[in-house]
Order: sequence, then C-alpha cells, then structure tokens
Amino acid sequence: MLTPCDDTDADPEPLEHKVTAERALDPGTQRLTWSGRLEFILASVGYAVGLGNVWRFPYLCYSSGGGAFMIPYVTMVLLCGVPLLFMEFTIGQYTRLGPVHAFAKICPLFKGVGLATVVISSVYSTYYNVLMSWVFFYLINSFRAAPPWKSCNNTWNVPENCSSGFPGNVTHLQSASQQFFDHRLLEKTTGIEEPGGLRWELFGYLMITWVIVYLCIFRGIRSTGKVVYFTAVFPYFLLFALLINNVQLPGAKNGILYFVTPVWSRLFDMKVWVNAASQVFNSVGITFGCMISMASYNNFNNNIARDSLIVSSINSFTSILAGFVIFSAVGYMAHLHNLPVENIATDGPGLVFVVYPEVLATMPAFQLWAPLFFFMLLCLGLDSQFATTEVAVTFIKDEFGPKVLSFLKREELIVLAVCVVFFVLGIPHITKGGIYVFQLLDHYTAVISLMVLAFFEVVAVCWIFGVPRVSLMVEKMQGKAPNIYFRVCWLLLSPLLVLCIMISIIIQYTPVHYGDYRYPAWAEVVGWGISLVSVVWIPLGALHELYKNKGSFLQRLKTAVTPAVILDPLLEKHNHDSLVPETPFTSAV
Repeated sequence: MLTPCDDTDADPEPLEHKVTAERALDPGTQRLTWSGRLEFILASVGYAVGLGNVWRFPYLCYSSGGGAFMIPYVTMVLLCGVPLLFMEFTIGQYTRLGPVHAFAKICPLFKGVGLATVVISSVYSTYYNVLMSWVFFYLINSFRAAPPWKSCNNTWNVPENCSSGFPGNVTHLQSASQQFFDHRLLEKTTGIEEPGGLRWELFGYLMITWVIVYLCIFRGIRSTGKVVYFTAVFPYFLLFALLINNVQLPGAKNGILYFVTPVWSRLFDMKVWVNAASQVFNSVGITFGCMISMASYNNFNNNIARDSLIVSSINSFTSILAGFVIFSAVGYMAHLHNLPVENIATDGPGLVFVVYPEVLATMPAFQLWAPLFFFMLLCLGLDSQFATTEVAVTFIKDEFGPKVLSFLKREELIVLAVCVVFFVLGIPHITKGGIYVFQLLDHYTAVISLMVLAFFEVVAVCWIFGVPRVSLMVEKMQGKAPNIYFRVCWLLLSPLLVLCIMISIIIQYTPVHYGDYRYPAWAEVVGWGISLVSVVWIPLGALHELYKNKGSFLQRLKTAVTPAVILDPLLEKHNHDSLVPETPFTSAV
C-alpha cells in the first residue's frame, strides 16, 4: 500500500540520513512512494523493456556482426547505460521531483533540459500508442479459424503480385502478410501528400488502448504499481514458452546460428558502435525523463545503485532472449520456403507485424501462439506507455498542481485530460497515410532529438553540476559514495561517448524514408521542426535564466550554473544540530 513519503518503513539509518530524507520534501507537501522496492523495479523494467527489444535489437545484432555485436553492445551498456541510469535515478530520488523541476534545481542554466524531456516523452506518447492499436488489430484477428494474413484470396489482396509465402528475391511480388499490413491494417496511400480518410477501426482500437492506459495510471503509482506485477512479468513466461516451441521447429538452428555467428570484421565499423550506443539509449530509456519521474516516488534511502544494475541487466537479457525467439522462428520460415535467412529478416515494425505473423500462421497450434504473441506485445508496449504518460502528468502536478486542482478538483481528471490530449494528437497516425506521419515522427524524435538531448543532459549533470555533487547526493541517500567506476564514467567516459554518438549521427545523417518512398522537401522541414519542438527549450531556458539574473554577464552566468541544492556537509551538520527544517532546495547562492 502506498503511503505519504515519510520514510517510516525504510531500513534503519543514521539520524542525519533521516533528517536529510525529511528535508527532501518541500515544506507542506506529501509525495507518495512505491509501496515496495519490487514495484519500482518492475515499473522501471516495464518501461525499459518494450517493442524495441523485440524488433530493433535482433535486427541490429544480426546486421551488425552477429555475436560480435555483443562486444560494442555490452561496452555501451557498461559505460553509458548503467552509469547514466544510476545518474537519473539519483536525480529523481534525491530531489523527489519530476525532470523539469529537478533540472531547474541542479543546473538552472540548463533547466530547459527538464522541459525538453517532458516534450520528447509527450511526442513519443502520441505515436507510440498507435503501435498498440495495431497490436490490438492483430490480436482480434488472430482469433479467427484461419489467419487472414496467410492467403491471397481476400478482398484487400492484389492477386497479380501476391505471394502466399515469402517471395525471396522476386521484387515484384509481396507476401500475403505484407499486403495484409499495407492494405488491410493501414489501407496505405501512396505518400504523406495523400492523407486519405480516417481508419475507423484503428480509431476505435486507439481509443481502447488509451482507456486501458488511463485505468492503469489514473491513481498514479497507486494503480501503476499494482498493474506492473502482471504486465512486466507475464511477457517473460510467453517469451520462454515461444522459445521452447520454436527451437523444436525445423530450421530453427540455422536461424539462431545466423543471429549469433560473429563477423569480427564488423567491429572496425564505426556505425556498428553507434548502433550499439543508440540501442542502449532507446532501450534503457535514458533522457526521456521517465526514470527520473519514477525514481522521484522512491523512499529516500532506496538502493538505486543495485536497481540500476538490475534494470539494465534485465533489459539486456530480454533483448537477447527476444533475439533467440525471433530468429529461431525466422530460421523455421527460411526452411519452409527454402530461402536464406537474410531474405526474411527485416528491421522495424515489419519484423513483428509482417514476418512473425507469417511465421505464426505456419506453426502448429496457431490459435494458441498467435493470440499469446500479440498479447505479449500489448503488455510490453503498455508498460512503456504508462511511464511516458506519467512524465507529463508528474510535470503538471509539480508545476500547476494547486491551480489545476482548484479547477478540476481531482487528480484523476488531470490524468484523464493528458490521455485525451495525447489521444487526439495521435489521430493523424491512424489516417490512411498515417504510416508516413508515424515514420517521420519516429525518425526525428527517437534518433536526432534524443541524442541532442542526451548530450545536454550529460553536460548539465556531469560537468556543470559536477560529479562531486552527484556523488554527495548518493552518499547522503545510501551512506557511502559511488565507487570509482561510476565516477570515471560520469566524469569522462559517458560524456565523451555521447558526444561521439551525436557527432556520428549528424555526419551519417540520411533523410527519412519509408521503404522505397522518399519524403518531399516540405515533410523534411516538418521533421526538423519536430526535432526543434523538444530541443529548442534548452537554449530558451538558458536565455531566460541569464536574462532574469542580475549583474554583469559573468555574474549572471555564475548564478545560472550555481545549483539551488544545499549539499555542503558543514551546513547540513549545522541544520541537523539546530533541527532547522530546511529543504535541500534552499538556494545555495
């Protein structure tokens, strides 16, 4: 059961830590906490483990050197994933605030970073739930006696170029599964210039997914903390069940070998290392503000170093497990059609909405495995959606709580308003040309904006706020400073790696495309505008902070980089001795 954040159920700790924990709240506020450590871990795992683990990692692994890809991937997890996740947990747990207010306290000059994380999570939420509407569509259709994506005898098929299996290298043919995705699910138009009408079926499924999200988060972590016991755990039962089933199929071994066989020469390709780093950021969920928000509901003395290792390890394990599940099935499909594995494996949504449904259609007991597979995807996606939506809700409560509540009266209505707005903003994605809008937003939000934001977040925390202050935060919460591994990563390795990744993405930039379709110039401009929607708050926040301060430019700059968090041990001891109930957010200037 959730309780106000009074730390009465925390482990025994020295008095000075209890006093610090009490001061972590602003005077007169009560912040709920997770009822148990397991809830926080499950919620974090549920957010980190999503659809990208199922479709993006397996493809990246086999296309970037197979088993050799694990070397750059594990390196990036250890040098960026774990340390930066620990850093975000530290910020959230110590400040007990969402990302906007937390960054305004630790680095006023880059307070826009916090707002940028809210914006990028909000944009992400508007189109990520569209994937859940697709999953619902497939889930409902999987209960039919025969899979509708298996044959070419349906009204949506184009018989002259439809193949009942995978066409291989025959470029003028499409699989029945691909045509089901293009012509039945999407009713795809020729381009973004032709939006077409609304897909009313998807409209209904999108509404259902937002109703589910609302019912799971409307009471904040009081409801989310209970839901994740199922949504975060159940997918693992299905993944193991699918793996056990798949490895018994003919050809499965060839698919797995193709997935894991190392191509050592690829280690000298810089793009492989960039792919590994991008996968870690997208998968672990760094810079979206979600981890900061969820950690802000922790007890003050929660062991976040341990939690960072647990969440990162489970996330990586899930990606590898999903790779075995997917490629054992791809190997089976290659065996059936006598094709090379590389002719079947594909990147992006096509792997789970085109290739795997075709695989399921040929499996024994299709009526069992198909519904279970799509239900698993639903659980994986909803967990991630809970967290990104909660970022916006936390921001509104922290920033406008009393004002909004005076109008709406209940916190549940704040959550409802956020869900309704995100639902409306997602409608362009479920038009007949919506797939092109979806691809445009995903490219410019999940790749370009994300890495720019990651760079400024790392600079703000690691170099301006400083590793000594971050270490002192950890020491006050845990009773001991972080070890040399974390400090070296924060000070040098993580910032430099993020900088290299950002530069590489800019140098290797290619315009967005969907299959063979190339976007018009005006769509490219819109895409860059989408990128700016989130990152523009960083320079605007810096200019506002410098403008409102007084004195010369250097004095304004000095004030802007001075954190509003008291971390001086002598001052903390004085406050403890005099029992002054100050908050750690009293200005240090």
